[in-house]
Amino acid sequence: MVIKVRYSANVFMYPMPVTLLGVNVNSVPNFMALSWVSRVNANPPLIGCGVGKHHYTNRGFLENKTFSINFPTAGMIEKTDYCGLVSGKTTDKSALFDIFFGDLKSAPMISECPLSLECRLVNTVDNPTNNFYIGEIVASYTEEKYLTDGHPDIKKINPLLLTMPDNHYWSIGEYMGDAWKAGKNLKT
Repeated sequence: MVIKVRYSANVFMYPMPVTLLGVNVNSVPNFMALSWVSRVNANPPLIGCGVGKHHYTNRGFLENKTFSINFPTAGMIEKTDYCGLVSGKTTDKSALFDIFFGDLKSAPMISECPLSLECRLVNTVDNPTNNFYIGEIVASYTEEKYLTDGHPDIKKINPLLLTMPDNHYWSIGEYMGDAWKAGKNLKT
């Protein structure tokens, strides 16, 4: 018999991708490190992100109704972590990266990131400590070198990952099998 140990209600699913959330605040690109990110709908493609109400980044959502989600490589750990340590209110982080804009013209994206999502804000959920922003992904940007068979390749991207509550960074592990195929032998 397996004995379960009661753990905290403040648990996190891990690992979580570390992203750089991009917004314009007062026409200045601002980026913050963020791991509370998830797809929330298939069609239209919606993504959600939880941002603490105390963060300066919230202003950008209100000003422009656009944002970006940028996926840094594990090799970008220093700049990514820095973006989580300092506030855009007192520090201009835009000089850290080569910035580009897509069709929306107001969602700053990072050229060095192997995958960037350009999003239009469609809904905001007001939670006690965080705002949960839901955006429609209007475009994604990558480079051929990060694709295999026309799809983003996690090994080539080598994303930075985070576990909480221990607050450790990781890179990806090994391929284990195919989704919606690995358990077929158990079907009757």
